[in-house]
Amino acid sequence: MMIQTGADVQLEHALNHFDAAVRRAALAELLKQPAALPTPRNVANMHCHTFFSFNAYGYSPTGLAWLARQQGIELMGIVDFDVLDAVSEFLAACDLTGVRGSAGIETRVYVPEFATREINSPGEPGVLYHMAIGFTATEVSPAAQSILDELRAQSADRNRALIDRVNAYLDPVVIDYAADVLPLTPSGNATERHIVAAYIKAAERNFDQPATFWAGRLGMDVAAVEQAMHDQAGFQNTVRSKLMKRGGPGYMQPDAGTFPCVERLHELAAHGHALPCAAWLDGLSEGEQAMDELLTLLVDKGVVALNIVPDRNWNLSDPQAAARKQQKLYEVVALAKEFDLPLNVGTEMNSFGQPTVDNFAAPALAPVRDAFMDGAYFIYGHTLLERWLGMGWQSDWAADALPARAARNGFYTKLGRHIPPGAKGRALLSEIQPDMRPDEIMQRLAIE
Repeated sequence: MMIQTGADVQLEHALNHFDAAVRRAALAELLKQPAALPTPRNVANMHCHTFFSFNAYGYSPTGLAWLARQQGIELMGIVDFDVLDAVSEFLAACDLTGVRGSAGIETRVYVPEFATREINSPGEPGVLYHMAIGFTATEVSPAAQSILDELRAQSADRNRALIDRVNAYLDPVVIDYAADVLPLTPSGNATERHIVAAYIKAAERNFDQPATFWAGRLGMDVAAVEQAMHDQAGFQNTVRSKLMKRGGPGYMQPDAGTFPCVERLHELAAHGHALPCAAWLDGLSEGEQAMDELLTLLVDKGVVALNIVPDRNWNLSDPQAAARKQQKLYEVVALAKEFDLPLNVGTEMNSFGQPTVDNFAAPALAPVRDAFMDGAYFIYGHTLLERWLGMGWQSDWAADALPARAARNGFYTKLGRHIPPGAKGRALLSEIQPDMRPDEIMQRLAIE
């Protein structure tokens, strides 16, 4: 058991400061101190949002790398909505903390071929939560930056329109996007959760008894609101659900022009030599009941991997619902294997109550645990070779040397298992030359 001093706790808080220089200095100080590290647990969380979009616990990229180190989480991946702001910081922090890391982006896109079918965005036919993983730097080419600028601008436009609608409903509790919301973010990339927090603060400024105000606007009894407000996280979720989700005064049904097409995100991935990644919810929507059809379409458009959030697909209080979702989970993992799609799994950490890592020891996950870990090592292996040698999954080298998808996946998975993070890994990679074939690399690194 590690015993923390008051100074340690202050430094750990500083890891999540909005100032990047403060974060770097705090990590450097923490790493100077001797520590008995936990045994690596052979678990992974490859889908963690940072505070550059929204992390429910306030973690920065550096804070997440330190969290993984302290908890023995062997592999961790970050994913933020609409930005790559965290990529370079996170991978550098993983080098220092000894964590196998990866980095990506998530956004919503429109899929016209499924325009009449709900997929993984509840109540929104044709809209798909979609990802690209395996980026290696925050700094990108001008062509990639142009796409990132589009994503950020579209997100900001949607946020401003949402605030206009909610302001009209909540008046006299109104907020200003620039003055009240953006200061809650480190780089101006706000989400609905930031907006909710701003409204709750505005109500506190306007009323001595904000529960009475919220009761009227949320259609709830005052006593129920007062009780709900004791749980800050739960109350934020209630406000968001009542005001901004389907049926609420701030909600606007999306259409073909609300989000970019799926190909636009794939363009960004191509510019960054990253991997387009589909995202699966729970297999219950009309679109996800046609998962074979959907994956055929998306693989044809360039998808390389599949993201799953396991916890919500087995860890349920209702035994019947749990059994149903577990079966859907097993089915989609089997389908991903048929399509040669490695899995990117994690807990998200962008909603209160989500765990820092999945319970890999849970009996319900036993049939899929190996596939989860293989996917984590795969994306780390790609990240390593692309970051330091330009020989990632999408490289010309890989296309020439490993044209078969299954063989290519297996190569990067083995490398990810074998090569440690940080300086030791860099030393091993120095043995690799760009003219080597895969079998030569395996022999040089003594990988069986």
